[in-house]
Amino acid sequence: MSAVVQRGPRPRRLSLVTEALVARGGVVLLAVALLLFLTVPLASLLARSLQDRSGEFVGVANFIAYFSSPAFANSAMNTLTFATLTTVFTVPQAFLFAYAIQRSCIPLKGLWRNVAMIPILAPSLLAALSFIYLFGNQGWLKFVIEWLGFTTVYGLPGMVLAMSFASFPHAVMILLAGLALSDARLYEAADSMATPGWRKFLTITLPGARYGLISAALVVFTMAVSEFGVPKVIGGNYSVLAIDIYKQVVGQQNFSMGAVVGLVLLVPAVLAFVIDSAVRRRQKALLTTRSVPYSPRPEAARDVLMLLYVVAVSAVLLLVLGMAVFGSFVKIWPYNLSFTLNHYTYGFEEAGVENAWRNSMVMAAWCALVGAAITFAGAYWLEKTGIEKSPTLGWVRPVAQMQAMMPMAVPGMVLGIGYIVFFNNPDNPFGFLYGTMAILVISTVVHFYSSSHLTALTALKALDNEFESVSASLKVPFYKTFWRVTVPVCLPSVIDISRYYFVNAMTTISAVVFLYSPNTTLAAISILHLDEAGNVGAAAAMATLIVATSAAVTAAFFLAEWWLVVRTQAWRRTARR
Repeated sequence: MSAVVQRGPRPRRLSLVTEALVARGGVVLLAVALLLFLTVPLASLLARSLQDRSGEFVGVANFIAYFSSPAFANSAMNTLTFATLTTVFTVPQAFLFAYAIQRSCIPLKGLWRNVAMIPILAPSLLAALSFIYLFGNQGWLKFVIEWLGFTTVYGLPGMVLAMSFASFPHAVMILLAGLALSDARLYEAADSMATPGWRKFLTITLPGARYGLISAALVVFTMAVSEFGVPKVIGGNYSVLAIDIYKQVVGQQNFSMGAVVGLVLLVPAVLAFVIDSAVRRRQKALLTTRSVPYSPRPEAARDVLMLLYVVAVSAVLLLVLGMAVFGSFVKIWPYNLSFTLNHYTYGFEEAGVENAWRNSMVMAAWCALVGAAITFAGAYWLEKTGIEKSPTLGWVRPVAQMQAMMPMAVPGMVLGIGYIVFFNNPDNPFGFLYGTMAILVISTVVHFYSSSHLTALTALKALDNEFESVSASLKVPFYKTFWRVTVPVCLPSVIDISRYYFVNAMTTISAVVFLYSPNTTLAAISILHLDEAGNVGAAAAMATLIVATSAAVTAAFFLAEWWLVVRTQAWRRTARR
């Protein structure tokens, strides 16, 4: 009997060791997956830039040829000008909007916040189409463009307007967070010294929000630098680096020169990412244990001005969205404004929009399901398995973490070209993925992985590591703790990640524009094709359909989240009591 007692614990100890190896093996799998679908394609892009069209090594000859061409200087300067003007135009407006929400007492704050998020549901092409309707050669408000001194909306003016619409919600979200917290004691001290309001704004509010302002500016700048859809639709002859990539790869099938332009486009995005990371490291807490959270007090003049501003901005956002919707339902803009469904009928019956929309739904659904699962599991493996303590695998965690943050600094078009070079290689055993729905899903998940990964890490960091320690002491397998404790507690964040993947999959174009096949054409891609064919009404119809789909699915996600939280997280309500 004693022999039985002695032999009993051994299988259990082996089981625990096996569980630890399996859990830590997940980190290795994550690192390998990111290596295969991110790092290696980018390395292949670099290698391709050093080859000629036939694949022969030519060193930096391609770079010399590109940098010595006048077209490069023109495109590079145009790209920086476009990105800078977009940033200067967008960030101050977003700051005032966020300031009105967080630092005034205007009514219906939730409504205005939701209106500001509307552009996220739409592809950036929608704004370009709307501004063509408003300020184009046949636009109702063409006189405004002429009054401002421009001959046409096509080119830089239209690009800045459309990109500002697309990037506005991203800047607002960052600035809302930057203005959310402040120490009320600073304002009380300023009031005791009779400091005027403008001086408090310059000496307390702006310094407190400076990191948010820098982050918002860098995000908007990076989005503009890497944007392809807006310059393609409303850019006219205004060349930028993203258009150069498209011309080299799709127009001339010159993948070597396309790789060169892609690497050039990568430089400002990486610089912006490095600066943003440095700024975040220097950021200090705005609230300490002794701080008093700031709460705005009613001020009639300020609140009225802020409300008027918020209403005006919200009206512009709704107008831009509404013009695309309106244009999709009129016969011939602007000559025959009678209601028609011809644009939708043409798109579905003649232009293959039905198949494209179905493909987008399938891709978005897979991204929402698989992307959320992989992202949350990957973040769990990095954060909760204790692999950093392993003497043999400890180095894997920082490598995987670095790769998880890389997509944030890689423009979608650069990732797309990397996938072409890597997966279209006949010697690649994974070449069977090229031209399939799978590669569209993989590229989209990788493209938007960083933000989702940070969301999952934030949720997991809120959980005490004692959960895993107690489970291990009770001989509970890690996967049971993960499924019964971690996932239910972090369920709202998991749903947010899934919703984020779905919406971005419906609206993205930059990476997938190089990867789709005739059988996997996507809804956002069909907008480009319809616009190139001169059928602006059908393009507007497709953009409207994407917005309607994204809005409906987003609402469904919110309802699902509410239902699941009610059923699985009653402990939250108990804790509040």
